[in-house]
Amino acid sequence: MSTLFQPTALVGAIALAMGFSTSVFAAESQDQRVVNAALDTLVVTATRSEEKIGNVPARINIIDPKILEQSPIAELPQLLQSDASINMVQSGGYGQTSSIFLRGSNSNQTLVLRDGVRLNTTSDGAATLAFIDTTDIKQIEVLKGPASVLYGTDAIGGVVQLVSKTPEKTGTFITTEVGENKTYKSVIGADLAENSFYAQVRGQHLETDGTPVKDVIGAPKASYDQKGYSAKLGIDKENFAVSLDYSENEGNSQYDNNGLPTDQDFKNEIINAKGRINLSNTVELNARVSQFKDKIKQNDTNWMGSYDFTHSTTQEAELYSKWNFANHQNILAGVTHRNIEGDIISWGTPYNADIDSTGYYLQHQYNSEKINTQVGMRVEDNEKFGTHTVAQGAIRYQLIPATSIYANIGSAFKAPTLNDMYAWGGNPSLEPEESISYEIGLDQELAYGWNTGISLYRTEIKNLIVADFTLEKMLNTDKATIEGAELSAKWQGEYLYVNAGYQYARAKDDSTKDDLSRRPRQNFSLTTGWKNESFGLSTTFIANSSYDNTVYDTIQIPGHLRIDINSFYNINKAIKVFANIQNVGDSNYRTAYGNKSYYINGGRLASAGVTFRY
Repeated sequence: MSTLFQPTALVGAIALAMGFSTSVFAAESQDQRVVNAALDTLVVTATRSEEKIGNVPARINIIDPKILEQSPIAELPQLLQSDASINMVQSGGYGQTSSIFLRGSNSNQTLVLRDGVRLNTTSDGAATLAFIDTTDIKQIEVLKGPASVLYGTDAIGGVVQLVSKTPEKTGTFITTEVGENKTYKSVIGADLAENSFYAQVRGQHLETDGTPVKDVIGAPKASYDQKGYSAKLGIDKENFAVSLDYSENEGNSQYDNNGLPTDQDFKNEIINAKGRINLSNTVELNARVSQFKDKIKQNDTNWMGSYDFTHSTTQEAELYSKWNFANHQNILAGVTHRNIEGDIISWGTPYNADIDSTGYYLQHQYNSEKINTQVGMRVEDNEKFGTHTVAQGAIRYQLIPATSIYANIGSAFKAPTLNDMYAWGGNPSLEPEESISYEIGLDQELAYGWNTGISLYRTEIKNLIVADFTLEKMLNTDKATIEGAELSAKWQGEYLYVNAGYQYARAKDDSTKDDLSRRPRQNFSLTTGWKNESFGLSTTFIANSSYDNTVYDTIQIPGHLRIDINSFYNINKAIKVFANIQNVGDSNYRTAYGNKSYYINGGRLASAGVTFRY
């Protein structure tokens, strides 16, 4: 590695950032104004347009923007695990395989988007989370529960959407962060915002010597190196808007391959063109054309002597309109055409295939001070499995100003992946996995700025796609049921804040009654901190119970507790220093089991950095 780690400077920066202590006692009226502001936070994932989070008749969470600001070096898997409804299983540190289990669903049953662009790969249906850059993210929205009406396949457990920043003022910046294990990240960017025009460019580079992946004596470290750039430009006026985004990210990741160290090259590319025109005061027309390419090449031969690789391409064209045809009512109607293509060698089995799919959807909304409803239906026409229909209905009712209840019911589906149909044991006759979900919830505003919520949910999934090793074929066989409850508590003072979440969920195989693998029954998260214009400090506690691993080996994975600390200090308007400690206790907790040994997390990573702005 070209960048040297200087521990003296790091310790000094951490001591500086952590050496502040303060307290605040805000008036109840001020607390209430802050709570109301939180309920007015705008989200886009639930309805395809900006909506106040307090009006959404479903459970949606925002990964704290404060953490995004204070952790430039953090990977997406590390950011997502601060939501108690998500169990992140990462087999090691930076760049290692990461799986997201949202509300007990499988890792390929959660749709991951960036500004509407689908990031789930065409090969195995899951997003390569560790290779997704987070440099330019404004907020991360986690929509929990079925969302196939608006988004089609893969949205059984929910949707995770990365919402990128749009320039609001003209300026430039450079950020540098160094940490343990010779970890280094630098970001440089420039923004232009004038009248209704904006433009943005970013470049970033991350490298690290890494940490051991396996819990065995003498296990080698797995290094990670990636770099990328992005550009965005657009015009946003009252009657029309148009934008073009481009981003590219590539690098190399070492990993454990059946006990032997090897490495792989990766590259992903996003192109996203969007437009909006207001045809009248009540009718809005939107269009999007996007492409996501994901390439991975293993730099070592597999068991058959060939090199595995994945070239995955997803292209989408979408047109939808929103018609506010009456007071408090609107209709959203749209069509999405998607083509997926894969040129892949998986476990020595090569294939090249593509599939077209077109979805037609319609959704009605009613929004008033007392009632918010959302009813929709989607018809998906897939050239392989034919026509499939899903529907959803939801309502939120404001009982009194401080209390609201909601309920929803919806179906969703996950189409067979290209690997399911054409890789080892491939079966082109597979049917999509199907689910139906039920949920009820209550949100309550309490005194002194506290806001609490509770949700109860049940999801039934059938036609699960599994490998039959006797027949050496992929089949639709299994059924599963997920039952759970989710609790949350938030408090926001003038500067201090608390955000806590707890989830109990049991995902079980209906035939064996056993728990599904890698889904702990209990997750807990707590983020608390202080932030004003000059200084910010936050601490995040993440804990989960033990979980089953029987799909891979008859092994229980122990539960763990993790503590992260993030801080920053604005010296002036032009200079900001910050320090982060991931996994303060340096706990090498186990995350999975395979090839006769445990995978472990990346251990502690203390880092410090500085941002210069002009």
